[in-house]
Amino acid sequence: MKLRLKLAALLWILALAAGDAFSQGYPNKPIRWLIPFSAGGPTDVLARAIAPKLSEALGVPVIVENKLGAGGSLAMDAVAKAAPDGYTIGMGHTGTQSINPHIYAKLPYDSLKDFAPITPVVSYVNVLVVNPNVPVKTVGELVAYAKANPEKVSFASGGTGATNHLSGELLKAVTGAPMLHVPYKGSAPALVDVIAGNATCMFDILVTSLPQIRAGKVRALAVTSAKRSHYAPDIPTMRESGVEGYEEAGSDLWFGVFAPAGTPKPIVDRLNAELVKALKTPEVVERIRVQAYEIWTLTPEEFAAFLRVEYAKWGKIVKLAGAKAD
Repeated sequence: MKLRLKLAALLWILALAAGDAFSQGYPNKPIRWLIPFSAGGPTDVLARAIAPKLSEALGVPVIVENKLGAGGSLAMDAVAKAAPDGYTIGMGHTGTQSINPHIYAKLPYDSLKDFAPITPVVSYVNVLVVNPNVPVKTVGELVAYAKANPEKVSFASGGTGATNHLSGELLKAVTGAPMLHVPYKGSAPALVDVIAGNATCMFDILVTSLPQIRAGKVRALAVTSAKRSHYAPDIPTMRESGVEGYEEAGSDLWFGVFAPAGTPKPIVDRLNAELVKALKTPEVVERIRVQAYEIWTLTPEEFAAFLRVEYAKWGKIVKLAGAKAD
């Protein structure tokens, strides 16, 4: 037994030494950064703002590559199956890591076990908007209107299982408001139909909704976050609107960077440090401001702990909504 323990300890020490030796020469070739959505979208724009600064700090090219499909799961599966050497990373988010595992019958990866979390990079919120012809000006009035007109109120989303779908399901659950979910192939056409009056309301990100709010094409009722967004300080929170418990269940959303599980800790720590520095540069700060995101970083250990809580939280919401991937 003592011999086995000594051998196990020796193997552990050798593994650590090998990882340290490997990481000392890192990086010495281009890094591939997989993005789960199309070029020009919010996730892509965010990554392309950060990548040049990360490349500059690491001394090698950081190549952003778009890999679409299955709600972002194809990209993250490629990350999970890549060599754990720090040369493949991915931009995960609330959907790929906390929602998809609960709505897809079988994912090709385990979102908690198959990744080495590096850091979140930004958080953001959804805002509840209604067509301006709907006779409501507060969330409470919308709930009362839905209960008085159970066949009349619908909420649009970017698709089943999307964060804005679950934001709506959560509102239904905590208020008892009867609202029909109408999924679209993306949030942009959903917002178009809310503006046209074909759907009553929807939850949407600030960067796309704020111009429509300011133009009077939709009316803002509340943001989903625990506190008001400084990008829209005049829009109340759900709690301020009388909806208790909303932010504890699902409010702030996020994007974050992941490596494959087994990536040596010195490499994960190096990527964390350089990403945090990149997010503080004026060019990146301005690009993030334009998108109405909030810069948010954690240590790899803090991020891993946060992800476990998020996984459980969104799992409850998905179960409550009965959401399944189309």
